[in-house]
Amino acid sequence: MCGIAGFCNVRINYEKNEGEWRTVLNRMKTVQKHRGPDEKGIFLGKHCGLAHVRLSIIDLASGRQPMVKREGGAEFAICYNGELYNMPELKKELLASGESFQTNSDTEVILTAYLHYGKEFVKRLDGIFSFAIWDGRLEKIYLYRDRAGVKPCFYTIKEDTLIFSSEIKGILSYPGIQAQVDKAGLCEVFGLGPAKTYGSGVFRNVKEVLPGYYLEFGPEGINQHCYWKLQSRPHEESYEKTVEHTRYLIENAVKKQMLSDVPVCTFLSGGVDSSLVTAICSSELKKQGKMLSTYSFDFKDNDINFQANNFQPSQDRPWVDVVRKYADTQHFYLECRNEELYDYLFEAVDARDLPCMADVESSMLYFCRKVAKQHKVTLTGECADEIFGGYPWFHKKECFESACFPWSMDFTPRTMLLKDEVLEELPLEEYAGNAYRRTIEETPVLEGEAGEEKRRREISYLNLKWFMQTLLDRMDRTSMHVGLEARVPFADHLIMEYLWNVPWSMKCHDGVVKGLLRDAGRGWLPDDVLYRRKSPYPKTYDPAYEQLVRSHMREVLSDMNAPLNLLIDKKKVEHFMEQPSDYARPFYGQLMAGPQLLAYLLQVNYWLEHYRISLV
Repeated sequence: MCGIAGFCNVRINYEKNEGEWRTVLNRMKTVQKHRGPDEKGIFLGKHCGLAHVRLSIIDLASGRQPMVKREGGAEFAICYNGELYNMPELKKELLASGESFQTNSDTEVILTAYLHYGKEFVKRLDGIFSFAIWDGRLEKIYLYRDRAGVKPCFYTIKEDTLIFSSEIKGILSYPGIQAQVDKAGLCEVFGLGPAKTYGSGVFRNVKEVLPGYYLEFGPEGINQHCYWKLQSRPHEESYEKTVEHTRYLIENAVKKQMLSDVPVCTFLSGGVDSSLVTAICSSELKKQGKMLSTYSFDFKDNDINFQANNFQPSQDRPWVDVVRKYADTQHFYLECRNEELYDYLFEAVDARDLPCMADVESSMLYFCRKVAKQHKVTLTGECADEIFGGYPWFHKKECFESACFPWSMDFTPRTMLLKDEVLEELPLEEYAGNAYRRTIEETPVLEGEAGEEKRRREISYLNLKWFMQTLLDRMDRTSMHVGLEARVPFADHLIMEYLWNVPWSMKCHDGVVKGLLRDAGRGWLPDDVLYRRKSPYPKTYDPAYEQLVRSHMREVLSDMNAPLNLLIDKKKVEHFMEQPSDYARPFYGQLMAGPQLLAYLLQVNYWLEHYRISLV
């Protein structure tokens, strides 16, 4: 994987002040060097500049970027972040059409495909990506993003100049761009966070290319094009055929995402999702006489402090032991201490450029850094719950009857610590409600569909557009921040398309949560692992961590210059910290409860301070 950045303005000749604009490009790529520590490069043309940092995974010897081709007297350039899983097939097709190649990289295949097929060529790509292509013939730049939104691409327009970057920090490093957050941005942070509206960059005037879209920017301005979206149609296969089809799609996704010129590993929690990915990977590597490396994550003394609840019924460690023996992997147990968990709260903000999932995200960042010391590529079990209906809110009656995001049904924690005057200025519930209703209205329901099945489709769509995107953002930023490429086979667009139309009676076959996925995994795993009750990503239950967070919050409250104090009510926060924690009532998802709320506010304070944000 890589990091990309650049700018374009057809009314500016960048070659006139070449040194100045090369400095800008170097600055935009340097702030993202963590995404690509192996190589770096820039391209500066008359009306466009591109910057790139590279994490070498495919074609290690060549494939440097930005890559430039010249055709018909015009210059074409690309900077690309991603992996193209159907590269061999697409390259073969292009060769048969008379095209030629100088490298073995997927970057050249993409640029050549654009030249051969035109701007809609992206429909032929199977992979995860965000990339920019400069077309010197048309004097236009195109920004493309993959169907699921695995890879990021942010942009803004300033004085007719398009500025883009894999991460927001690249945009903020462009001359004259100020880190500003307006009321809408604060509503994102407090009303929706750690999620954000798809397409929003939270910072004022910063946007994100939507998944399944591409942008076209040139003399006529900017246009947005949708090249892929979910479509509802009747599901006509039997359950037996559906199991067989699902099994094939999962196996195919995992196998093709093992494409790499460096060794791959997997994250293994002992749950059905990561265990299934691990079993398939291990089997494939054994055919090559290789052993798969696997990693599991936990917290120091969690065996002592763990508190079972409805959201987290069991610990992972015993199940990890079962799977790593069954799949015969070389396994590594990683643990995180309280001090590291706390310290990484703020580096996680640096990675995301936004307040994020508190210690859920900081721990992932810590673990990714450990894994990155040994591997560059990992496969994960992310996104299966969103696609197969594994979360509690797919099943609970109150989620069906409530007109709000099902992972944030209790809005009280979002408002109870803010100043009264802030609440008067920020329409948090109205903002969140409008966001929810927009997504419900655009849900592609089947004609004539009504009642419970229609509502399940709405909840599925909410998960794909919001919750899954938050987790994909977490996975990309925490992994790429330390030079690790994390792949997500369950977010394969073929799986998403197929499962979107499978009825709930099949997804939850015989009333078993994710019954279809479990049945599709038969033979790959022992039945006790396949039918283990869901337990989400681990978190610490150590009261010492909670005390650490509270003590630092008190330091913030006593600091007159802390920007958070402009927003929160000190008395309300003090009173909240005196109450016993309730781990069984998360305010976001399944993991973010009382301690995570405080940690999230600490992240907000750091974000406002470190990014020198002006509230406008």
